[in-house]
Amino acid sequence: MTPSRVLSGMRPTGPLHLGHLLGALENWVKLQADHDCFFMVADLHALMGEYENPKEIKKNSIEMVIDWLACGIDPERSTIFVQSQIPEHSELAAILGMIVPLGRLERNPAYKEQLRQIQGRDLMTYGFLGYPVLQAADILLYKAHQVPVGEDQLAHLEITREIVRRFRFLYKKDIFPEPESLLTKEARILGIDRRKMSKSYGNAINLSDPEESVHKKVQSMITDPERVKVTDPGHPDICNVYAYYGIFSGNRRVQEVQDWCTGAKKGCTDCKRGLADILAERLRPLRERRGKIANEPGAVEKILAKGKEKASAVARQTIAEVKTALNLL
Repeated sequence: MTPSRVLSGMRPTGPLHLGHLLGALENWVKLQADHDCFFMVADLHALMGEYENPKEIKKNSIEMVIDWLACGIDPERSTIFVQSQIPEHSELAAILGMIVPLGRLERNPAYKEQLRQIQGRDLMTYGFLGYPVLQAADILLYKAHQVPVGEDQLAHLEITREIVRRFRFLYKKDIFPEPESLLTKEARILGIDRRKMSKSYGNAINLSDPEESVHKKVQSMITDPERVKVTDPGHPDICNVYAYYGIFSGNRRVQEVQDWCTGAKKGCTDCKRGLADILAERLRPLRERRGKIANEPGAVEKILAKGKEKASAVARQTIAEVKTALNLL
């Protein structure tokens, strides 16, 4: 039986952090065991928000792939490629853009939300509005059956499904499967300041951080605001450090921490020191693998070249079918 095809990607906008590990990469590693996985460096999507200053995109792309490999993405089992190196992405996006009603994109709830949230950049552009169309082209170019998404991305995937149905209706051709969502468990981890973990907030613990940086960041974490003195009983349920223990340590350790906190047996500084040790140990093998990959000249470039070759073959076949359906060939 042919394994179902999965497509997913990330924008190379900066270092990957614990949120990426929990929310995507651990799931990707599992998927490659029994799916035909295509993992994409979404540099065109990165350009959507970084069009005024794109100089870091290439460097970030290489660094991101190193993180993927260090986390266990296997280029022998998965296709790893760069979006912009496959021109058919842009070609299919242009074609699909012809059939998508403008009003549908303007009603996209994710578009409205991001316009409200993102400040300091001019995102009133065609590329930002048309983001879901390019995303649809990414998915449909490889005829992906499933797409790992969080709940916040379901609206974009639904637009892709609508595009498939509209294409079939207009051209009477069944070229694309209607992709299903692979709903991934949301990474319920906040940044060290209790906001969403994000590069733009400067509140992330990165996968590439050296141990001393991990310790420093953990020591700066906001804890229980109601616990002023060491002798004050704490409230673990509102403490970000305790939430990290729940994610990265076993039940027994979590119980110990709860006992320390509620019984005022240890201070927050000691508690954070223990968490920093756990995180440093968790990230140590990733950093070691990362160092080996980074020190091997041309290793990432070879993997991306191989991925480009495989992705291009699939993309060329799909775009030929599309052009035939539209009488362009």
